[in-house]
Amino acid sequence: MSEAWEMSDATPVISISGLAKTYRSNENVVPVLRDVTLEIRRGEVVAIVGASGVGKTTLLHILGTLDHPSSGTVLHFGENVFSWPDKALSRFRNEKIGFVFQFHRLLPEFTALENVMLPCLVAAIPRREATEKAEAILRELGMGERLGHRAGQLSGGEQQRVALARAMVRDPSIILADEPTGNLDETTGRKVADLFFSLNKKYSLTILIVTHNLALAERMDRRLGLRDGQIRELEAGELKAFGVGIK
Repeated sequence: MSEAWEMSDATPVISISGLAKTYRSNENVVPVLRDVTLEIRRGEVVAIVGASGVGKTTLLHILGTLDHPSSGTVLHFGENVFSWPDKALSRFRNEKIGFVFQFHRLLPEFTALENVMLPCLVAAIPRREATEKAEAILRELGMGERLGHRAGQLSGGEQQRVALARAMVRDPSIILADEPTGNLDETTGRKVADLFFSLNKKYSLTILIVTHNLALAERMDRRLGLRDGQIRELEAGELKAFGVGIK
């Protein structure tokens, strides 16, 4: 395995061609994605939109290497990572991809600081270094006064900031977020969205966000609409036709 993330800016961060994903339900084959082809470049902020149940989360999981495609080519940084052994794929995922979900998935018995440290500790990073990295990103995201608070002691917006800090703590190149503002009120959701754009500018992060939030999708560099298992580029004015703004 090569160090795939050492690439030129001309290499797409993600490139997929002819991607298909099917599931089996009893004797039935259920197609979810069909012949999906796209490229994502370094530093882009991209919305993935579509009605509920069309396969947006499935696509995000494949892009994040959490799930395998049924067929087609999926390249990350020019490399076919799905051809790698599981250990190498897991290492790549843990180092270079950060995940943020609608429901933060924080461990309730741990503090904000401990939750953010976890990816570092799993990677056998020394505890002192893990603590320093976790504290630094939490302070950057405005959570410096809440380091010792457990998840249940934090507001929804604070919990999502901790989840974003956890995604950032390993210095990833890609952030994948599934409805990160979907469980927040409008004002709090806008503040969380602002953090994504701020981190994108500061670190040239590539960010893909599945969202039904119309205002958020309109701010993106690109919008990808998923329908009938296929994907296409959208203009901002087409978003409502793809279910954006509709819960």
